[in-house]
Amino acid sequence: MLPICSGMKYIELPPVWLAAFIALAWAQSTYYPMGLNFGTGIADLLGGILIGGGLLLMLMAVMEFHRHKTTIMPRSESSHFVQSGIYKRSRNPIYLGDALILAGLILRWDAVLSLPLVPIFVWVIEKRFITGEEKHLRLKYRAQYAGYLNRVRRWV
Repeated sequence: MLPICSGMKYIELPPVWLAAFIALAWAQSTYYPMGLNFGTGIADLLGGILIGGGLLLMLMAVMEFHRHKTTIMPRSESSHFVQSGIYKRSRNPIYLGDALILAGLILRWDAVLSLPLVPIFVWVIEKRFITGEEKHLRLKYRAQYAGYLNRVRRWV
């Protein structure tokens, strides 16, 4: 686990990072649209589908954590290694949901210039959270986690 000072503990939560990226996309669409857009209708529909899909993934993941009575907080000690439900399909459904929500909002807001924020967000989340979480799981659950890595992809 990465040490964090007490003042940084609220910044070091994935929803805070997601909110910051969403704010950047919104600011770009509001103040710097540059006359670019995705077109009408299709972008709104696709954006809505991505947002809804992201929320659904996150809800399914939270339900699995709750069912197994383990923490959802990054960098906290887990009491159970969750491999059921949505975790049979993705090792990181909450982070995937975050990325889908960001992409969906970018589409809905016609924030064309903000599209690169999606892979940048994924990279930040991988470096700040996923790498440490995977190290913790690898050390605590060893063979069980190794088998899981072979069966389930990181994203989809």
